[in-house]
Amino acid sequence: MNSTVKTALLWVVIIVLVFLLWSLFQTTKGASETIAFSQFMDRVNQGAVESVTIRGDEVRGETKATIPGGKKEFHTTAPTNYPAMIDLLRAKSVKVEVEHAADTPFITALITWLPIVFLVGLWIFFMRQMQAGGNKALSFGKSKAKLLSGNAKKVTFKDVAGVDEAKIELHEIIEFLKEPQKFTKLGGKIPKGVLLMGTPGTGKTLLARAIAGEANAPFFSISGSDFVEMFVGVGASRVRDLFEQGKKNAPCIIFIDEIDAVGRHRGAGLGGGHDEREQTLNQLLVEMDGFESNEGVILVAATNRPDVLDPALLRPGRFDRRVVVDLPDLKGREGILRVHTRTIPLSEDVDPVVIARGTPGFSGADLANLVNEAALNAARYDKKKVQMVDFEFAKDKVLMGVERKSMVMSDREKRNTAYHESGHTVVAAVLPAADPLHKVTIIPRGRALGLTQQLPTEDKYSYSKRYLEATLAVLMGGRLAEEIFVGEITTGAGNDIERASAMARRMVCEWGMSELGPVTYGKKEEAIFLGREFAQHQDFSEGTAVEIDREVKRILDNAYNHAKEIITSHKPSLDRIARKLLERETLEGWEVNDILREETGNDYLKMKEYYPDQSPSPGQTMTIAPGSGPSTDVTTPVAQPPVPTPAPDRAP
Repeated sequence: MNSTVKTALLWVVIIVLVFLLWSLFQTTKGASETIAFSQFMDRVNQGAVESVTIRGDEVRGETKATIPGGKKEFHTTAPTNYPAMIDLLRAKSVKVEVEHAADTPFITALITWLPIVFLVGLWIFFMRQMQAGGNKALSFGKSKAKLLSGNAKKVTFKDVAGVDEAKIELHEIIEFLKEPQKFTKLGGKIPKGVLLMGTPGTGKTLLARAIAGEANAPFFSISGSDFVEMFVGVGASRVRDLFEQGKKNAPCIIFIDEIDAVGRHRGAGLGGGHDEREQTLNQLLVEMDGFESNEGVILVAATNRPDVLDPALLRPGRFDRRVVVDLPDLKGREGILRVHTRTIPLSEDVDPVVIARGTPGFSGADLANLVNEAALNAARYDKKKVQMVDFEFAKDKVLMGVERKSMVMSDREKRNTAYHESGHTVVAAVLPAADPLHKVTIIPRGRALGLTQQLPTEDKYSYSKRYLEATLAVLMGGRLAEEIFVGEITTGAGNDIERASAMARRMVCEWGMSELGPVTYGKKEEAIFLGREFAQHQDFSEGTAVEIDREVKRILDNAYNHAKEIITSHKPSLDRIARKLLERETLEGWEVNDILREETGNDYLKMKEYYPDQSPSPGQTMTIAPGSGPSTDVTTPVAQPPVPTPAPDRAP
């Protein structure tokens, strides 16, 4: 409001000055004629002048209306101290008015300097506008941090679910801002920084918005990429300006999103010269914990890559707390679904618990997208409420991709795809250690011609050797079905073989699940400047490399032979499933189980419920650190934990 009033007043002043300048020029010039003093005296002698006004040396007058040309105004400049002019004017009966000349210097100075003052004022106004911030010119030295407005829609901790531990940690920060004496009376100090770490979509930025909504303190938000621009020194200048604003509004919270944009390891550049990002990081380190104290300024930052941050940034005294915002568990997913479905009319058959059980590995953003897709699908068919079938449609769309209905496949291609997917399906359904079968389809989705989807019954944090071997056998099932039933092999198994080879190599080189023993082979070299693993150093001999290749080949051959035994012993079931797929294009997991039960008499789905894979025998469990689990999707990096993505697919 103050800014609006100032702008309005400034424009009023500018308009008044322009009007005054215009009126002065009109008064000075007007429509009068400028004549020489001798010509003026001639007119007086001729009796053509009716009246004059004398102001100092300036003489203004009017001619008589009776002379040729009519009444006309004129002005001239008279000599100083010329009394004879007054005598002549009186002799010719000219009406004379005399004005004091005291105002003349002021008016003259005003007329002379007012245009200059006006132009200087206009220039200052535009310079101030350009330096006001935003994307305007000359604003590069100012911080782009936005102060949260009190009128904005607030997000509170009630809108955040699935990250209870992180909420507890951050709630203490808010309590410290509200009641600092509660903690300081025992000698505690307010934390200087909180680092939110987690995979994309887990709700780090949402947590920061909830902090802003809960805390009755100023909240500044900025992105890490907003610090550095094309000019040298801009990043450090913006960091200084940001903390100056924080000090003025202390106690306050400053939130930096994606801090890895400026917080990466120093000295990681590929070339020499001045590194602007390093100077920005240095200034940030000094502001967080340097000679000058920033009491009352709490820095909250979020990143997906805590491994690339500079160690000086992570030490206590700068980021005192590191809060891991991980993927939600079953209870967390249920809470997130309830948060996102609060404003959506749900049918009575919709059960968030069932949806949560069918979406292991989903992040908060994935679940929000799932709910939105279900609502859009219900609106597409003009439904009054969102039904469970809409959520099933949305889940298939998120997990397997959009149906490519426009893609026309020949009967031969459909038959090959049906048997390929049936091979995956039978092996996945029969093996007790494999994840339960959820759905199989030969409708092209995304980049695949067909998909076999498996969903684990529970969240897994470690993976047994038996589970990995079962996954490899499932991957080999498609190629084997083509060989046995179609009589030829196709390129459709290329993606399956690629993923199986990568998993078998990791079993040998990283997880010690081979006859070579519990040894890790290959030291990863990460180029921090590039942000990814750039090379892998071979820290073993050529003979060991041959043994590693032999072990990888042995593990893959075992998986191939195991899958071949299953498919050979379930030929009638596989053929029946393939024909059903050609007829209906999509089969649910329970339908496949019914076919197998009719053919073999075994209820494989029931067998999986009682399979103790979560606690196998000693020597068969390998606990894998977060971020290092086996990949089960072509779009998921190998270094990511497994997520409920479509199991083996048949690529074009």
